[in-house]
Parts: sequence; structure tokens; C-alpha cells
Amino acid sequence: MQTPAGRECRHFFGDYFRGRHVERCRLLEASGLDWEPRLCETCPVPDILQANACEHQQLSPKVNKPLFFLRPEVQVSAYCSKCECDVAEPAIGCGQCVSLPIEWVLGPGD
Repeated sequence: MQTPAGRECRHFFGDYFRGRHVERCRLLEASGLDWEPRLCETCPVPDILQANACEHQQLSPKVNKPLFFLRPEVQVSAYCSKCECDVAEPAIGCGQCVSLPIEWVLGPGD
């Protein structure tokens, strides 16, 4: 579903049926964090989900407010349940779950 920022995210939920206006982020809600629409503007989760669709990667969000006059922002850490390791770069993944075809590694004709 599209977020208030206009990006596609599977964790965002919006119910607008017959005049309702219910919006929430299921990822933040599952972690016990409060959500507000402006968090979607800088949230890295839609970009991570678009770049890496590994079903073993579990995202853990955290809302940080850098300074008292700056806006809060979402930061995400990732964990791979298949290889049981922390993922340094969630957009790329752990590197062990998805194997590349040999042609991608060596190039065609090698």
C-alpha cells in the first residue's frame, strides 16, 4: 500500500472505506513504537524492501530524534533468521541466502 509519502510499503496499513481514515505502520506497531505520517517521508524501509526481498530478513525499527529541534526519523537494523546473523547492510542482505548464478559472478563465456 502507498504511504503518505507516496512510496509503496508492505508494512503500511490504510483504511479509507466509507469515510474512514485509519493509517498505521505495522512494523512500528509490532515493536511498540508510535507512528505518525511524517515518519514515512524519511523511512528507509520501502527502499530496503524494494532492493532486497529475502523472506529470512527480519527488520527491527527504532525511532530516533537526533536533536530537540530536528524531526524524528526511523532507523532500521536487520537480522537473518536463516544464517542467524546480523545484517550489516539491509538493502543488500547477509550475502548467504541468495546465491548468484555462476554467469553473474564470472561473466558470460568464462
